Amino acid sequence: LKKVLDGVPLSMVEFFTLDVNSAAQVFYSADELVEIGNDAASLRLVAAQRRGRQLTVLHERYEPGAATGEEMLSHRGEEGGVVVRGKVELTVGGQTRVLEAGDAYYFSSATPHSFRNVGREVCEIISASTPPTF
Repeated sequence: LKKVLDGVPLSMVEFFTLDVNSAAQVFYSADELVEIGNDAASLRLVAAQRRGRQLTVLHERYEPGAATGEEMLSHRGEEGGVVVRGKVELTVGGQTRVLEAGDAYYFSSATPHSFRNVGREVCEIISASTPPTF
C-alpha cells in the first residue's frame, strides 16, 4: 500500500485517518499526537490528519537500549532533529556519532541510517522529515 500511496499526495497516516471536512488545525495538545511507534521507541506524530501535509514532525522517545531495528532505515527525502534529553547513537552511512541533549543532525534520508539509545535514561528527540514518510 505504501508503494501505491507514493504516487498519491497522501501519507499512510493520512490515508487511514482522512477527514475531508476538517479545517487546517494549527495547534496540537500532547494528547492529539498520534502514536506510530512501539513500547521501546515511541514516535508521536504531529498533524497526523492534516491533508496534503508536506512535513513529518515527530516527538521521539527511546527507552535505554532501544533502537530503530536490526536493519538500517532508508527512504527518500531529508531529515533533521535535535536531541532534547539523553543520548542517542546515530549511524548515517559509514559515520557513527553519539549525540547528547542540545546536539542536532541533518542528512539525506536515502542514506541508510539508524538510531540507538546508548544512555541510561530515556532519550527524547524532536525531528522533522520531508517528504512525509508517515
